[in-house]
Amino acid sequence: MLLAAWQRRQAPERPLRWLDLMAGCGIRALRWGLEASLPRSGPLELWVNDADADRRALLRANLARLHGGGGGPEALLVEQRSLPAEVLLRQAYLEQRTFDLIDLDAFGCPNRLLQATLQVLAFEGILLLASTDGRSPTGHDRSAAVRRFGAAARAHPASWEIALRLQLAALARETWLLGRGLEPLLAFSDGRTFRLAVRLRQHLDAGEEGQLGLLARCEACGAQASQSMLRLQGWPACACPAGAGRWAVSGPLWLGPLQQPALLLALQQLGAGMEGSVAPASARLLARLAADPGSPLLCWSTAELARRLRLNGPPAVAAVVEALRAQGHQALASGVMAGQLRTDAPYALLLQSCRQLGREDR
Repeated sequence: MLLAAWQRRQAPERPLRWLDLMAGCGIRALRWGLEASLPRSGPLELWVNDADADRRALLRANLARLHGGGGGPEALLVEQRSLPAEVLLRQAYLEQRTFDLIDLDAFGCPNRLLQATLQVLAFEGILLLASTDGRSPTGHDRSAAVRRFGAAARAHPASWEIALRLQLAALARETWLLGRGLEPLLAFSDGRTFRLAVRLRQHLDAGEEGQLGLLARCEACGAQASQSMLRLQGWPACACPAGAGRWAVSGPLWLGPLQQPALLLALQQLGAGMEGSVAPASARLLARLAADPGSPLLCWSTAELARRLRLNGPPAVAAVVEALRAQGHQALASGVMAGQLRTDAPYALLLQSCRQLGREDR
């Protein structure tokens, strides 16, 4: 809802068209109409679709407040449909209708709908994407990952982030096929649902293709490495004795940032001024994501590091971050998974810092 409200406020006079592609009971679209729109703003078309014809009456009842002065803005037009998502998207493409914001909240993996969705997303438009496929992109169903993502997915302590990066890579490939660019706005998960927001650019940024690559992790020693698909070469040695290590490789996945901190700060400020619209848990999530752009790439679990070092318990993430920064490296607490940090520090230095903090805790 906040992203819709933010988009409306970026160009209050411009006509906008929003699509809730798999609306369910319609509560999201209702909130868009009541909370995200502005009085005395440009026309807003709100398209609400659900393929289940049995929900038609429920949708109509829930959206009634948006019709004819029942609380919705005067310049609001509501279009209700009961079509399979593929049919609505193809019809929109044939009729040259584009949407400024599309919410695709699929049950399972949404990848079969990505190309059709992107074809009707306006330039600078925002796609809100949700997936409940938690097995294949987290390394628990490797065959399904190949089928659905065209990628290898291996088990990893930062499995939620790997899943988000695999989803972003799938989106990027479909976007690039259209000759367009992709800008991630935010990405998060609770372990069951994986959510992304991206903006469609008319052109690719310079070097954007370099954000697609591979991530490797040695299951024996825990070392990690990455490389772009544009610069593939042999993998470096891990921290194991010569010949003892073995890289488990995931990808292609998105190597670049996951969040736009400036946008997230703007959403925080917007939410603070919309009393009752943002739950406390959502406000905390925004703050956490705003503090972590998702770069550097390599993410580490302090619990796993403590286990490898045989410490009594994991060191505090904040303490490890501070120690690494003091030595001149980038380090941030992960906004995606608790108890994890990301850094560009060498693995040996990361282990040394954790070991030292473990001694100080005794």
